Amino acid sequence: MSRVAKEPIEVPKGVEIKIDGQTVSAKGPKGQMAVVVHDDVEINRDDAVLGVSARGKGQGSVAMAGTMRALLANLVTGVSAGFEKKLELRGVGYRAQAQGSSVNLTLGFSHPVVHQVPDGIKVETPSQTEIVISGIDKQVVGQVAADIRSYRPPEPYKGKGVRYVDEYVAMKEAKKK
Repeated sequence: MSRVAKEPIEVPKGVEIKIDGQTVSAKGPKGQMAVVVHDDVEINRDDAVLGVSARGKGQGSVAMAGTMRALLANLVTGVSAGFEKKLELRGVGYRAQAQGSSVNLTLGFSHPVVHQVPDGIKVETPSQTEIVISGIDKQVVGQVAADIRSYRPPEPYKGKGVRYVDEYVAMKEAKKK
């Protein structure tokens, strides 16, 4: 049995879980989402606890049970608390400004970079060098953060670029004559 799948999922108060065949939908204070569970995985429900188990004995179905348990835990966390990624811009003249459903970035190119944000994702810029991305879907929040970071990833000599707030960038020493 997968070690991840053994762990039960606690459903907090204010979150409604509905199981319809292989589709699990959750509705909470932040919004609603649904996940389609793989056929090799069985879902058990006891009041405010969800359990996941593999239907087969094979390694593939056991691994899929762990994956589905992680996706269901993200579903419950997303509709109850939401997810957030923070980025920071380092470099002279590097700026960010959120405007509606897009983010305007000045990253040292000859042109400004405009990144369109998908529906359900909220982007804030508390200061010109900080970007806060939040939403209920962990995968989409992480992908938007990775897309914005990919415009100018941090370089190892001066550390300039877009980086996650807690990211460590190994700095290199410049060539010596």
